[in-house]
Amino acid sequence: MLPVGPASPPAGEITPGAEDWREDAACRGIESSVFFSPDGECGQARARRESRARRICQDCPVLSRCRDHALAAGEPYGIWGGMTETDRRRYAHRLRRGEHRPRTPRHPRPASAVTGDAASW
Repeated sequence: MLPVGPASPPAGEITPGAEDWREDAACRGIESSVFFSPDGECGQARARRESRARRICQDCPVLSRCRDHALAAGEPYGIWGGMTETDRRRYAHRLRRGEHRPRTPRHPRPASAVTGDAASW
């Protein structure tokens, strides 16, 4: 028998529809270690893991909802909506300064650096 009481769910319980977007996420079923940094990870290992996670996020049908969730909830760890912890901190900092659109790089990389042409190194 169900208890009689307020219609609102207990704290911490997800109401139907509130998080349904997660059902359609491209990352569903993928190990969380792809999206969350293990202790002591740094350098190239971190860059490779983040790159893999971003590739998964890239074509995700719920990317913007995931990103919005992470920004609204202040998610401190992991890749959410294709954004790393650093990306989210920078975004929040720009918002606090009053910037509402993405910044363009001050020094765009030359085309040869983007394509990885070894002759340009």
